[in-house]
Amino acid sequence: MDHEIATTAPSGSSEQSDSGAGSATVSTQSITTTAPDDLESERWIKLAFTWSSKPFTLDIAESDRVFDLKGMLFSLTNVPPERQKILGLVKGRLPPDDERVGELKLITGKKFILVGTPEGHEIKDPSQLEFLPDIINDLDIDFSADPAAAKSYQNDLRNIRKVREATQKLKVNVIHPLREGKRLLVLDIDYTILDTKPLTSGALPPSECARPGLHEFLSAVYPYYDICIWSQTSWIWLETKLVELGMIGRTRDYQISFVMDKTSMFTVFSKRDGKPYSHSVKALQIIWNHFPQYNRKNTIHIDDLGRNFALNPKQGLKIYPFKDAHTPRSQADRELEALAKYMLHIANVENFETLNHKDWKNIVRALPPH
Repeated sequence: MDHEIATTAPSGSSEQSDSGAGSATVSTQSITTTAPDDLESERWIKLAFTWSSKPFTLDIAESDRVFDLKGMLFSLTNVPPERQKILGLVKGRLPPDDERVGELKLITGKKFILVGTPEGHEIKDPSQLEFLPDIINDLDIDFSADPAAAKSYQNDLRNIRKVREATQKLKVNVIHPLREGKRLLVLDIDYTILDTKPLTSGALPPSECARPGLHEFLSAVYPYYDICIWSQTSWIWLETKLVELGMIGRTRDYQISFVMDKTSMFTVFSKRDGKPYSHSVKALQIIWNHFPQYNRKNTIHIDDLGRNFALNPKQGLKIYPFKDAHTPRSQADRELEALAKYMLHIANVENFETLNHKDWKNIVRALPPH
């Protein structure tokens, strides 16, 4: 997915905005935009609606999902998806979130009513700050074992466009200058290098929530890799975690190059065992678009959730989740020690795509002792 789709359809916008429960009347109009590089054209549907007696407009592509429509309505009216009642758009009940907008067969002039009360701007639990699934490790999936599924994600026009949109919105704060000729390590936090639960509850201090060997691991790989932290939490909580863990703000033998949070992730849709399956994803192309010195050949992504590799299965290395930090078993964890050996072993490989990171532990076991 090195290419991008460029479309001229604008994102959701409003002429006026206000808070309060209301109803919406929507008309539709189809417009078509042509993508470069001979990619298939996207068909867009223009919506004009009112909510709480205020007019709004938005454009949505046929490749989008009902999930995206709800997200746009949320951004315009502040009515969260769980409170939205969309009446008259289709016959009967609105299809599930994974249904494509194109399947709704919307026609020009179609009207519907949106009913719902907006939420306030109060501070919320971190897992609710964005319109994305949480970080619980359930229903995970290994995309490296299913190339066809991964390919369907990569070729999906909606996902290609979501990468482009996320690239345009991304504002990276480079903490430490990027170094010429280095590989890139994209590293998750929650349950990869940190047991989040006791930290957020205050049951344990940060030093006791970190995976054993964290700083030694980062120090060992830093001579060869620039380090990006990408976490499925919001920046305000991510920064707090990094400071409390001593990963930034202290003198170390390593430096964190830049940090990304859940606002750079988006939700993708497929089926698992014949049933609808949706999850958020970390698309490395967003990073590569910003920093061309990194690419498919020199990037490795370490995470405890294999589903985060959906758009980049060859770059993903799944690590065993670190939980129950207070137990003797967790304190005996040596996952990062072994991972450091693997990272150093492959550091000079010209093209990481020739590797099968799924076999990383077997490779480490075969390495001679130091």
